[in-house]
Amino acid sequence: MNLLFLLCIKKYWWKLNYRKLFNEHKIVRDLSLVQFIAYFGAWFSNVAIYTMLVDFGSTEMAISIVTAMHFLPAILIAPFSGAIIDRVKIKPLMVTLLCTELLMTLLFLTINDKSQIWLLMILIFIRMSAASMFFSTEMSLLAKLLNGKPLQMANEIHSIIWSFTYAVGMALSGFIVNSFGYKTAFMLDAFVFTLALIVFIRIDFVVKASITSDKIMELIKDGFFYIKNNKIMLHLIFLHSCVGLTSFDALITILAKNEYKYIISVPLAIGLSNAVRAVALMIGPSTISKYVTKENLHFLMIFQGITIIFWGLTQSNFYISLVSLFFVGLSTTTLWSFTYALIQNKCDEKYIGRVISYNDMIFMLSCVLTTLFIGLMASLTSTDIITILLGVGFLAFAFYYKRILKWI
Repeated sequence: MNLLFLLCIKKYWWKLNYRKLFNEHKIVRDLSLVQFIAYFGAWFSNVAIYTMLVDFGSTEMAISIVTAMHFLPAILIAPFSGAIIDRVKIKPLMVTLLCTELLMTLLFLTINDKSQIWLLMILIFIRMSAASMFFSTEMSLLAKLLNGKPLQMANEIHSIIWSFTYAVGMALSGFIVNSFGYKTAFMLDAFVFTLALIVFIRIDFVVKASITSDKIMELIKDGFFYIKNNKIMLHLIFLHSCVGLTSFDALITILAKNEYKYIISVPLAIGLSNAVRAVALMIGPSTISKYVTKENLHFLMIFQGITIIFWGLTQSNFYISLVSLFFVGLSTTTLWSFTYALIQNKCDEKYIGRVISYNDMIFMLSCVLTTLFIGLMASLTSTDIITILLGVGFLAFAFYYKRILKWI
């Protein structure tokens, strides 16, 4: 598995000197392997859930609400997760969170019809609560071990792995769900997740908790006021939330349900659309990242907005829309990792766990609002108009960034 992992990403991390980072920081290499295994399996459940909703005859709004349940936990638990991360031993916490995700995946197998969508939402909420805290813990861990360019590169490695597994996992899961059904996909996800858990348990690292005596609520309050009184941090957290405008899961599912099902099966339409975009997410950092600086980041936002608008104008043709989606994905990974690194580098280490969690809360809120916006607007207008409006949102963020650049 380790050899497969290295072969899959070698082409993309060599140019950015990721090999040196792996050699100098073993923990980055080990965590990357866990990410690679776990993320690969997660996409099987993703396609399975959306295909199941379409098979149940769910409305556009129901699809959007279920999609929002993937993001909602990060909003509700973020303040508590940040305080916990800064207070407890990291490895036992991460093992517990991985076990929780595995259990929820197995329970997906109990969903059989439309009357159980409420149960599906609960299971998604619990799984994503664990996943959100695991991600925040991992990002806090990296920020305690790395800084500067190595930290940005570690973020990019995370994004590349996410994108690669997204591309391959989505494409393969679309085929598996179409051929063998969504329960097979859930079982495969659980199997792969078990492998990730085994690999993670074998990783040897020790990071002391930053704080051991303060009460959880005191930590939450302290973290909130740290951000509130830090003008730069407030701006950077809001800036990072712009990437939430690329939360296209509901939009792609609605397109597959209403438009593309006459051309290709729903699971294949969902899988291929996401896979093509993910390939671009993976390629983007190796072609764009080295040119991006604080001074020209707004141009990347403009490019992101223009490509989304172009996708909206070409959605009526499934195959042309795949080409458009590729260009949409090119800048997203670099935009995410660069804005995330700005936050990590500007934050005091004492507060890093809480700041990361509050940042993830705002980012996920952006994802939820984007998803609900898609679901609401789908009953009022066409998907191309919805997509164009999302693209315009990035143009507005580019203008905003130019205004705050002098403070960063």
